[in-house]
Amino acid sequence: MTLKTLIVDDEPIARKVLREELELIDDVEVIGEAADGVAALEKIGRQHPDLVLLDLQMPAMGGLEVVRQLRHGKHLPAIVVVTAHDEHALQALDAGAIDYLLKPVRQERLSEAVDRAKRLTGRQATERIAQLQEIADPAAVPRARRIVGKIGEEYFLLGTDEIYAFQAEGDLVWIVGAKRKYLATQALKVLEERLKNTSFRRIHRNALVNVNHVRKMSALSSQRWLITLANDQEFIASRRQARSVRELLSW
Repeated sequence: MTLKTLIVDDEPIARKVLREELELIDDVEVIGEAADGVAALEKIGRQHPDLVLLDLQMPAMGGLEVVRQLRHGKHLPAIVVVTAHDEHALQALDAGAIDYLLKPVRQERLSEAVDRAKRLTGRQATERIAQLQEIADPAAVPRARRIVGKIGEEYFLLGTDEIYAFQAEGDLVWIVGAKRKYLATQALKVLEERLKNTSFRRIHRNALVNVNHVRKMSALSSQRWLITLANDQEFIASRRQARSVRELLSW
């Protein structure tokens, strides 16, 4: 399937660079450009792109306001924010952007963002609409489906199925994936509250684990269990805490 893409940036050279980079990616068609937020909303409403690459700082109307306006519309494309400044990254992601790219954009990260958009738009229509509505208005759904993680200066939007565990170390909270760790942007207590009624369980005061990724549970003593995840990460849990994991797994 071809991903219809709109480029929004007030700098002509920035639009030109993005267009040239997108031309190197399969199944992407640039259907237009806009130099400000007002023009972007008009073109989105008329052309119905699947993906919008959106600059944050523009005259007339900035990127954040564009995303907020789109949240109330019938057509909600996948939004990837592209900007030279990262201080508004979390606001953009919370507002509904699916990814965040820092200028100058690397081809590898642009490809990752496009792949994420393809996965969103490549599903059946009803499934896609439900997910886009959830991204646009996370308060309207009972459980968190996406968590923001950070590596260096880049932010990543992670699905809960990608996350194996959350592990606190002092004031830091790490998001443990299959092969990588990300720095969480929220405290463990806040994450636990957001993940109520999901597959995550607290097995230690410093850890939440996704029971869908539990591979093995071994008794260390009458009161302590060793929980091993599919990526070989190990956690020690009390008997009471381990029981809640076993119950969810129907052991």
